[in-house]
Amino acid sequence: MAGNRTFTMIKPDAVEKNYIGGILKMINDAGFKIVAMKYTQLSKEKAGAFYEVHKERPFYGELVEYMSSGPIVAAILEKDNAVEDFRTLIGATNPAEAAEGTIRKIYAESIAANAVHGSDSDENAKIEGNFHFTAEEIIG
Repeated sequence: MAGNRTFTMIKPDAVEKNYIGGILKMINDAGFKIVAMKYTQLSKEKAGAFYEVHKERPFYGELVEYMSSGPIVAAILEKDNAVEDFRTLIGATNPAEAAEGTIRKIYAESIAANAVHGSDSDENAKIEGNFHFTAEEIIG
């Protein structure tokens, strides 16, 4: 069903600081159901492929280095209006501009190390989820 799934990654900075449990609690408390999840580390090649849309941007190399620098938690989340509701839950990319009580306001340290990724559209949620998970790994 379109509109009821989104993709997220808990980024290396948040994993390193042991924020996984707190972030997952916020996700659960907001009514999201986790239908796929894995703890993994992206190679530079896989991080580069995931962020290929940004390849021509000046921050691409730094982003690939950062996203392959340590473990991540990748997950597909399910809820009505998933993409929009999750983007509200995570807050603005810049944690200084994020609303109080959002994941990034609580757990992010900078625009670059902003704790979590969240899909920006239903189409990208499907693409990103399929990038990280096979059909057999998605429950529900």
